[in-house]
Amino acid sequence: MNGGRSVILKKSFKVWKWFLLVILLAGGGIASYYAYSIAHFASSISTAERSHSEVDPSGAGTGGELPVIPEWDGTEPVHLLLLGTDSRDADSNGRSDSMMVATIDPVTKRTYLMSILRDTYVDIPGHGYSRINAAYSYGGAPLAMETVGKLLGIPIDHYVKIDFEGFKSLVDTVDGVEIDVEKDMKYTDSGDGHRYDIDLKKGLQTLDGTHALQYVRFRHDATSDFTRTERQRKFLTALAAKLQSSSSLIKLPGILNSVAPYIETNMPTSTMLKLSRLGLDVNVNRTVKVQIPPNSLLEAKTVRGAAVLGVNEARLREYIEKMLNDANEETEELAN
Repeated sequence: MNGGRSVILKKSFKVWKWFLLVILLAGGGIASYYAYSIAHFASSISTAERSHSEVDPSGAGTGGELPVIPEWDGTEPVHLLLLGTDSRDADSNGRSDSMMVATIDPVTKRTYLMSILRDTYVDIPGHGYSRINAAYSYGGAPLAMETVGKLLGIPIDHYVKIDFEGFKSLVDTVDGVEIDVEKDMKYTDSGDGHRYDIDLKKGLQTLDGTHALQYVRFRHDATSDFTRTERQRKFLTALAAKLQSSSSLIKLPGILNSVAPYIETNMPTSTMLKLSRLGLDVNVNRTVKVQIPPNSLLEAKTVRGAAVLGVNEARLREYIEKMLNDANEETEELAN
């Protein structure tokens, strides 16, 4: 699929992160001890706790008016759309150029992290075919959720949105994350006043917030978004493990306070608290991490002179269904 890799366009630097998910999972073992901090954090970032008058029905900025979703009963898998934004775009939706779906199965205690290639060419409801990262700019979080759910064939229950500064703050609060940087990474952008330049050296090192952001953003090489999403999954697994460490659990109230200003979600507080109770039952090192669509289902295409990634959506939905079902069958075998 090398031909497909070469068609990824090199635009923008936005990055989502898996922060809310890993914070919630890490906090489970001490939820009762830090009940006030967790509840306050959840209510402060949730649009579901705000009155309708505070939500922009256009779908812009805050994610718009979302359909009412039945209360999660804590027994069925929950699917979260993770969106990355840049605080520099506060007055505009922009394109969500990094999108992931995190799935948590409370029965198997298995988590899934699916990176969606931003140039995947899909049908965006009400807008026709375009790259999937355009859905957010057209209709905010509600349309992004609908588009991704349609592509994958699973109900996207909630979204989580976070920006650059939240990512940096979280990494700094846990005193950095150790990562083996695969190669030297260098990129400069004078148009942004060099604020988000990238300059990393190869080797094992502890990355602070600024350098961690550089690591997960870098895509200025031959494989572009393919290896960038792979690095993001690698980093988030390491970050989740760090958050589950005893030293980070002790700091949980401070961690929550540091990232709350940069996170928004439509999850009600009750759902977030249920997720937090899964806590240490979830082994983040067993997270299933995949690229969506997988290389085997990708097709390099050119549409109106622009390079995009086509995909057989029916086969992709079969792939997702099999991946989720395989884990259930594995759990049943172990139980027997």
